[in-house]
Amino acid sequence: MPSTPADPALQARMLGTLLANLEGMVYRCRLDEHWTMEFVSEGCLALTGYREEDILFNSRISYDQITHPDDRRHVRTTILEAVARNCRFDIEYRIVRADGSIRWVWERGTNITRDVLEGFIQDITERKQADEALREAERRYRSIFENAIEGIYQSTPNDGYLAVNPALARMYGYASPQEMIAVLRDIDHQLYVDPHRRAEFVRLMEQDNVVTNFESRIYRRNGEIIWISENARAVHDSSGKLLFFEGTVEAITERKLHEAEIRFQATHDALTGLPNRTLLYDRMQQAMLHSQRYGNLTAIAFLDLDQFKFINDSLGHQVGDELLKITAQRLKSCLRESDTVARQGGDEFVLLLTSQPNEESITQTMQRVLHEVAQPWTANDLEFRITCSVGITLYPNDGRDAETLLKHADSAMYKAKELGRNMFQYYSAEMNSTVTDRLELLNRLRQAIPNDELVLHYQPKLNLASGEIIGVEALIRWNSPHSGLVSPGAFIPLAEETGLIIPIGEWVLQTACRRNRAWQDAGYPPVVISVNLSPRQLARGDIVQQVERVLAETGLDAQWLELEITESVMATDVEKSFAMLTELRAMGVRISLDDFGTGYSSLSYLKRFPVDTLKIDQSFVRDIAIDGNSAAIVRAIVSLGHNLNLNVLAEGIETAEQSALLRQNGCNEGQGYLISRPVPEQDFLKLLNR
Repeated sequence: MPSTPADPALQARMLGTLLANLEGMVYRCRLDEHWTMEFVSEGCLALTGYREEDILFNSRISYDQITHPDDRRHVRTTILEAVARNCRFDIEYRIVRADGSIRWVWERGTNITRDVLEGFIQDITERKQADEALREAERRYRSIFENAIEGIYQSTPNDGYLAVNPALARMYGYASPQEMIAVLRDIDHQLYVDPHRRAEFVRLMEQDNVVTNFESRIYRRNGEIIWISENARAVHDSSGKLLFFEGTVEAITERKLHEAEIRFQATHDALTGLPNRTLLYDRMQQAMLHSQRYGNLTAIAFLDLDQFKFINDSLGHQVGDELLKITAQRLKSCLRESDTVARQGGDEFVLLLTSQPNEESITQTMQRVLHEVAQPWTANDLEFRITCSVGITLYPNDGRDAETLLKHADSAMYKAKELGRNMFQYYSAEMNSTVTDRLELLNRLRQAIPNDELVLHYQPKLNLASGEIIGVEALIRWNSPHSGLVSPGAFIPLAEETGLIIPIGEWVLQTACRRNRAWQDAGYPPVVISVNLSPRQLARGDIVQQVERVLAETGLDAQWLELEITESVMATDVEKSFAMLTELRAMGVRISLDDFGTGYSSLSYLKRFPVDTLKIDQSFVRDIAIDGNSAAIVRAIVSLGHNLNLNVLAEGIETAEQSALLRQNGCNEGQGYLISRPVPEQDFLKLLNR
C-alpha cells in the first residue's frame, strides 16, 4: 500500500521539537565578516545567553562578536580552508556569553552554497575542563616522575624496564633513562648481586601483588655495589592480565653502613676492634653445638697480660692502650679464621678455638701465643717484653655452659701466674679452691686497714765502714687473724692488681713518719726512715701534696724521710716524674733508686733525676764472691754512683765475705740478713740503742 505524504505542518512541528531538544544550537549563517545568522534554533539562549531575535541578522550582536577575540582568526581560517576544500569542518573555540562568562564550544558544519554555512554548535566546557584537569594531572605526574629524588620505574618480569626516571638512572650509574632502559635488559643478573633476589621479588608479586621495603644489594653500571630498598605493586588490565610492575627505589647504603657500624659497636671492643663479651658468648654457644654434633673439642683460653698494670700506671694509659692493640693483633695472627679472639676487659683476652681434634693441637696453638705475645715492643724509646699467663678449659670435659667454662679458664690462668707466669695451664678440678682462696684473701685485705691489721717491720741500714746504723727501711706485714703474719709477697701483688696499694701505701707513709718522730721524741739517735713508693702512687700525681700533709701531721722533719722508687719510674711520664721528684727533693726528702741494674733506666735520666742513693740489687750482691760478672757489675755501679756524687747502698748482704768485698769496692752502705732481718719495732729499737 503506497505511503501517505506527511502533513507539512506536522513535519514542521516534529522538526521544531527535535531542534528544541538538542543540547546545542543549529544554525544557518552567511559566510561574511559578521557570520550573520539567518537561522538559529532554540538552543541559542542556553548556549550564548542571547535570544534568537538578538542574534538573527545581527540585530543586537553578531556571532563574530560572541566569538572570543583570541579565537576569531583561528575560527575564520579553519572554516574558510574547509570551504575552499569543499569539506566539512570541526573546530573547538571559546565564546563570550551574554553574562560575560567564557565557554568552550565545539562546532561542526559545512557550506551548502558558496556563501551559506549550516552547522551545529555545542557547549563542551565541562569536557574541556576535564581534559585540562587530566593534562594538569599528567603534567604533575611527569614533573614528579622527572624531578623526584627517589627512583621510579615500570618493569616487566622478563623484558627489563619500560620506564625509569632520571633519579633511578643516576642511582644505577647510567647517563640517562633511555640508556638504562636500552642496556639493562636482564634485571636478574645485570642488576641484582644475588640473582635469587629478583626471583623472590617476582614470587612476592605473584603472591601478594605488592612488595614493601624489599632490600637488596645491586650492581651500578661501573660494578660498584650499593644497597637499595624497593616498594612496588603489580598492575593488571581489566581481564586480570599482568601489564607491568611499578614502584620506587631508595638508596640505603649509608643507612646499611650505619646499621652495620651500630651492630659492630654493640658486639666489638672499641679499642681493639675484637669481639666483646656479648659476641663471644654467642660464638661459644655455636662452637659448643658444633662439638656436640661432630664430637670434637672446643677450647676456651683465658689470657691475662703479666705486669700490664705496671705498664699502664707507670707509662700511662696511652702506652697501655697501644700495648693492648698490639697484643690483639698478635693473638689474631696465631689463630685460624674460624677461631675467635675476644677482649674480656682490661688486659684480659679470651681465645675460642673451635673444632679441635685433640689437646696436642691446642697446646701447639698456645705455644705460638706465648711466643708471639712475648716479642719485644718499644715505648718511650725503651724496649719491653711483656709476657702473658693463660688458663685453658675444654668443652665438653670441663663444663657444659659458657659461664662455667670461662670461670674454670680464669682459675687455670691464676694457677699459671702462681707458677711463675709466661705459661699456660689446663684446668683441673682442684683449681676452684685456689680461686676461692684468692677471693677470700682479697675480701680480708680490704678490711685490713680499718681493722688495724697492718704492721711495719724495720730493717736497719749500716754504714759499712763504721758499722753504725744510719737508716732503716719500713717494710709492711699483715697480721691477719685468719693466717697470722703474712709477708708482703703474698698480698702486695694482689693489692697492686686491685688498686688497694693506694690506701696501703698511704698508711705505710703515715705510720713510718709518725713512728720515726716518736723515736726522736723518746731520745733515740735520729735515723732516716725509707718508704717504698708504688708506681701507682706516683702515677696518681698527688704524692707531693700527700708527703707535705703527712710530714705536717706527724711533725717529722723532711730530712729524716727517704722515698724509694724503682728504675721504671724514670721511664714513665718523664717530665711529670722529674717535676714531682724535684719538688720532693726541694722539701728536703731524700730519694733512693731501688733495685738498680735490673730495670729499664737510662743514664741520661739518672743524670737528670734528683736521686741521692743507688741501691744495688741483691741479685748482684748474692753472687759477688763467686761470679766475676756480678762483681764487675757491682764495681761499675759503685763507680758510677760516686762519679755522680751519689750514695751507694747494697741490699741482700748475707755473708761476711760479701760485706768485705763491698767495703773493698767502696760501697757506702748495706742492709741484709747479715746485719738484721726486718724486725718488729721494739727489736729494732734495741739494735738502735746498741
